[in-house]
Amino acid sequence: MNEDAARPDGGSVPRENLGKEMAGVVDDVVDRALAEDVGSGDITTEASVGPDTQATARIIQKQPGVLFGMDCARTAFARLDPDLVFTAVAAEGIWRDGGEVAVITGSARAILTAERTALNLLGGLSGTATLAARYVQAVEGTGAKILDTRKTVPGMRLLQKAAVAAGGANNHRVGLYDAFLLKENHIAMAGGITAAVEGCRRINPRLPIEVECQTTSEVVEALKADVERLLLDNMDSGQLITAVGIVGNRAETEASGGVNLESVRTIAETGVDWISVGALTHSAPTLDLSLLIDG
Repeated sequence: MNEDAARPDGGSVPRENLGKEMAGVVDDVVDRALAEDVGSGDITTEASVGPDTQATARIIQKQPGVLFGMDCARTAFARLDPDLVFTAVAAEGIWRDGGEVAVITGSARAILTAERTALNLLGGLSGTATLAARYVQAVEGTGAKILDTRKTVPGMRLLQKAAVAAGGANNHRVGLYDAFLLKENHIAMAGGITAAVEGCRRINPRLPIEVECQTTSEVVEALKADVERLLLDNMDSGQLITAVGIVGNRAETEASGGVNLESVRTIAETGVDWISVGALTHSAPTLDLSLLIDG
């Protein structure tokens, strides 16, 4: 994978919402994570490291991937000691083979106490960015674009979605409030696709509507309702090709269900516009990082 494979320019419909709502999210997540880890105090560090001891530490990336979450790491160290100096020496949103990520200088106690929280957040978010980049690379040249989902860690959604974008993929709706997505249970309770779509338009005629379809007859009904996007759920390649042919250019198509790195290119080659991947945020392996103190 070349370095240009992952860039933070995926640009999806709700992406601007992330910027508007990000203020305070990093502080909140870091504060909760530190409270969980440190509790009443880091007794091991207090017992073994003098209060005036100074140190220089380096965060090292130990495997290939895309970095994201530097603000979280920087904030974690600053919470323990605002005089700590955190210097990033690697860029986010770019595929790199590994190496030095950041240098932290100052109180040794603060560095050691914040270490795990900083690495957990930076490694976890970098893992999401890395997996997103791998999916983007897997469908390169097909025209299909990778989307995340709402299958996120509670309290971490905006950060995880920002990590997806840093990996070069796209954000689906941020939550239940910024786009309509009529799924099987909504449709059943409304009495059918047409009735469900009409209900959405009464609530807010300006928001886009996406309808989950599992059969070609549902595809046809959704098209008659003039919706903007069809979610083709758990269809095999043959069914996807048929559905895409029926839709033509009358709506966007999104494939969902059974997507992994082995199957995603085959799905992309059916002609769908989007492929949503829950694994980006619920199953991304943490990028391997470590913190080493000089000397």
